[in-house]
Amino acid sequence: MAPVLELRDVSKVYGSGAGEVHALRAVDLAVKAGELVAVMGPSGSGKSTLLTIAGTLEEASSGDVLIAGAAVSSLSKNERASLRRRSIGYVFQDFNLLAGLSALENVTLPMELDGVAVKAARAAGLEALRRFDLAGKADRYPDELSGGERQRVAVARAIAGDRRLLLADEPTGALDSANGEAVMRLVRAACQEGVAGVIVTHDAQLASWADRIVFIRDGRIVDQTAPLPGPETLLTPDAAS
Repeated sequence: MAPVLELRDVSKVYGSGAGEVHALRAVDLAVKAGELVAVMGPSGSGKSTLLTIAGTLEEASSGDVLIAGAAVSSLSKNERASLRRRSIGYVFQDFNLLAGLSALENVTLPMELDGVAVKAARAAGLEALRRFDLAGKADRYPDELSGGERQRVAVARAIAGDRRLLLADEPTGALDSANGEAVMRLVRAACQEGVAGVIVTHDAQLASWADRIVFIRDGRIVDQTAPLPGPETLLTPDAAS
């Protein structure tokens, strides 16, 4: 089975001449359906650049990005926008919820922009909120929700519909440890249902929910490893037996 996300020899350069900055250098990364990958590294190492290029928000200076086997470079600007709305979900540290829309409307908006009928989008949005114990808050506005609830709405928006790829940039940075673990539990559950996930985090405890940890420094992947036993491992039936 082809990876949902594949970066092949991807580099990203900002500026030119004396001001040239190499944000990524010949990065290779593949993420399969059902796999959760955590990306760690110091500030300025290229983590966020990797995520924005993986999500087609930026173009690589060189190399190839493939999503579900399709080369992003071969797509038009409109086709890339459609791909983002249809197949890629984002979770941001600051939630990025629209204050004038209810929780349900925030979740359904990307689907409606992609042409999904309002009734079908609403049904998919309610199902996503239900999975995250938020069905009772569907009509609440962001300022009526707690920080943890807003972040759960953001995760619900990211996976609602037929999303193949989930990208999260410090998704728990604004939360306390309990809500942070709750969000990671939801991200992990989405991956167990077949979504490919990539999260950027500074927190080794939260990275332990991933199947694989990728370490990046100065724009290069310097190591990849399975995480130490963490919350997800301790919750498995085998670990409990």
